[in-house]
Amino acid sequence: VQLQASGGGLVQAGGSLRLSCSASGRTFRRYHMGWFRQAPGKEREFVSSISWGISITYYADSVKGRFTISRDNAKNTVYLQMNSLKPEDTAVYYCAADYSRSNWEDTYAVDYWGKGTQVTVSS
Repeated sequence: VQLQASGGGLVQAGGSLRLSCSASGRTFRRYHMGWFRQAPGKEREFVSSISWGISITYYADSVKGRFTISRDNAKNTVYLQMNSLKPEDTAVYYCAADYSRSNWEDTYAVDYWGKGTQVTVSS
């Protein structure tokens, strides 16, 4: 599985962005998908993930109520709608895929990583 993230950019605090992650491969629908982020000088952290099948979703506490993850299996794409953005959301956002686990709150051990997309939120 190859992953390509897009949709990052510069936005003012309170604004919105939608990240997209396109996946290659015909087995996309069988992979759990999600996002991590890494801010300068900080460790990579879990943001959100979504299971295959019935699309159970998971969110980090810091983004609950503001971010929404979804997937379109027909388009091999997973989305992250980010609303009410804060300066502390500034980071490189990485798309990821894993065959076995859907909840990534306590792990970085996913099968595939995409290249990141920069999100910058100005105050």
